[in-house]
Amino acid sequence: MKSLDIHKSEYLKQFETQTYGRNLFRTQEEERLDAPNEECGIFGMYSDNDLDTFSLSQFGLFALQHRGQEACGISVLKDGKITNMKDEGLVLDVYKEIPDPETFMGNSAIGHTRYTTAGDKKKYNFQPFFAKNEYDQIILSIAHNGNLTNARELKTELEAEGVVFRATSDSEVILRLIQKNLDLGLRGAIKATMEKIEGAYSVVGMTRNKFFAFRDFNGIRPLVLGAVDEKTYVVASESVALDAVGAQYVRDILPGEIIYTNENEPGKLNSYMVNEEKGKQRICSFEYIYFARPDSTLENINVYEIREKSGEKIWEQAPVEADIVIGVPDSGVPAAIGFSKASGIPFRPVLIKNRYIGRSFIVPTQEMRERVVNLKLNPIISEIKGKRVVIIDDSIVRGTTSKRLVKILKEAGVKEIHFRSVSPPIIAPCYLGIDTPSKDDLISANMSTEQLRDYLGVDSLEFLSTENLKVILGSSNHCFGCFTEEYPVAKGEEIELFS
Repeated sequence: MKSLDIHKSEYLKQFETQTYGRNLFRTQEEERLDAPNEECGIFGMYSDNDLDTFSLSQFGLFALQHRGQEACGISVLKDGKITNMKDEGLVLDVYKEIPDPETFMGNSAIGHTRYTTAGDKKKYNFQPFFAKNEYDQIILSIAHNGNLTNARELKTELEAEGVVFRATSDSEVILRLIQKNLDLGLRGAIKATMEKIEGAYSVVGMTRNKFFAFRDFNGIRPLVLGAVDEKTYVVASESVALDAVGAQYVRDILPGEIIYTNENEPGKLNSYMVNEEKGKQRICSFEYIYFARPDSTLENINVYEIREKSGEKIWEQAPVEADIVIGVPDSGVPAAIGFSKASGIPFRPVLIKNRYIGRSFIVPTQEMRERVVNLKLNPIISEIKGKRVVIIDDSIVRGTTSKRLVKILKEAGVKEIHFRSVSPPIIAPCYLGIDTPSKDDLISANMSTEQLRDYLGVDSLEFLSTENLKVILGSSNHCFGCFTEEYPVAKGEEIELFS
């Protein structure tokens, strides 16, 4: 058997050239129904010199593809002119549609990969968003990750002042507020905007002569800063995007911080804290469990290490006698390796991925749609037949894919199945940038662990406790809202964002 260190190395290496897939047992249709989904990934870079922004933005966004697969877009600054391109599809597909890459070569670029939470799927909701002047020139462009909880109220106020909205996304509220206040200067406009908006937001943007980024006062959604050299800066949702463009991780942008350039000081990046007393660290704990790529570092915490520790911790919390440990690719594998290390039970990568399959098939029946899962992942029956198996998964949301996984293992002749979730039970939806089902559809909000064990048809079932998750993360300074129903900010109105 290969050592666990080799398994770790091979596991992480694959994501440099292939997109990260969290739970490959979910069909594309089910990703909306049986999984929490991140809204998007954002990326930005600025240099005092001209860059190959076409290629570098593509590399950075490809590294963030797991955060949004519905649409992709970029804005590029060249010679004081901003050019925008956005379309439906994956990063590489959208870039293929750009006829003249030279158009997107400049000294600054921002980009966005989209998953819908607020707003519908129309093209006018794809990001980056931009504002124009009376000469039809783009003067401001932004990309946003998160959800505003008071967007509807602010939109109503702005419309009463004569502001016209073109999209149905809360991100446009941020754009219009900055645009409205530009007479205060860029920093003043962003400060005025941050003092009005509530919720979760990490934003990157540009004007015709400046680059900027800022983060909400609780730092709920991640945002990291890197540097290629002393005059070239990169900002992204995760550190893997820095790695993709050859930038060194510098630090995370602080809650309530604005970073920006000034045309009078070329190459210098400035920092401004809007309200230091208001700033608190409450980054989403689910970033570490599920959303972030495993080779990312957020708030100086390595995601892979957290996931491996979660496997070790759930062994301590709920040990069991078994013959092998398996993890659901991709997100359950590090925890399975950690469980194996702690327990001494061998880890076996017995769920084999087909790396050439696309995201979806056009199939007319549910039976055929379910067969797509077997094309994505197929078990090595000889490794598990007649064995007592521990299956490690990142979470259980609606329970439908977990139930199907159990069915596949039973059909393969597994003797016993012990299911371990390395997140606590998800009992509440998120209002801060994650698309989760309603509480009625969250199975742990409606069943006890014993009832869920019987529903899944497994021999035992355990969830990592919230207290143990806090131990692994090293503090309680995170958002645990989906596990506790206690949020760092008020959740706002439970209604459609815009009529």
